[in-house]
Amino acid sequence: MPAADDIDDRAIAAHVPRLRRYAAALVGNLADADDLVQDCVEKALANRHALRDPSRLGGWLLSILHNLHVSGIRWRRRRGHEMPVEDFADDVALSSPPADRAAVRDFVRAFEQLSEEHRRILLLTGLEGLSYREVAEVLEVPIGTVMSRLARARERLRALLEGGEERPLRRIK
Repeated sequence: MPAADDIDDRAIAAHVPRLRRYAAALVGNLADADDLVQDCVEKALANRHALRDPSRLGGWLLSILHNLHVSGIRWRRRRGHEMPVEDFADDVALSSPPADRAAVRDFVRAFEQLSEEHRRILLLTGLEGLSYREVAEVLEVPIGTVMSRLARARERLRALLEGGEERPLRRIK
């Protein structure tokens, strides 16, 4: 197994498409996503010595991207006035066939109504295909937290898409 210092620029660059896809889904537009990915790659290159297990490079990069995104949100909240994402977002519905645009538009609207926490968990599991363990590592939370957040996020999204009230989750006794 190579040491973390042996991770070269190409190994990190190979993860850029995945990082860009996740970043675009998080921030809602490609320009901000590209900025976020650039910051992530820059931080990874500067701190590659901090990666203890090179086989976890992908998760490590997603963690960096996630943490930069969260830091950016906190910074913007402290800074003040925010503009709605829908004013600047690339319209995902335009990339789908005309017959499906209404459904995609409804999904995008419902997805944007979810909390940041719920969007992140759905993106990491659904879009990126990460396991619960990998999501737990990226978000730095226990696996049980990942599972409960994912269940709540799915239920909330389903309720928003159906236009009805959210059904309460059944509690296991």
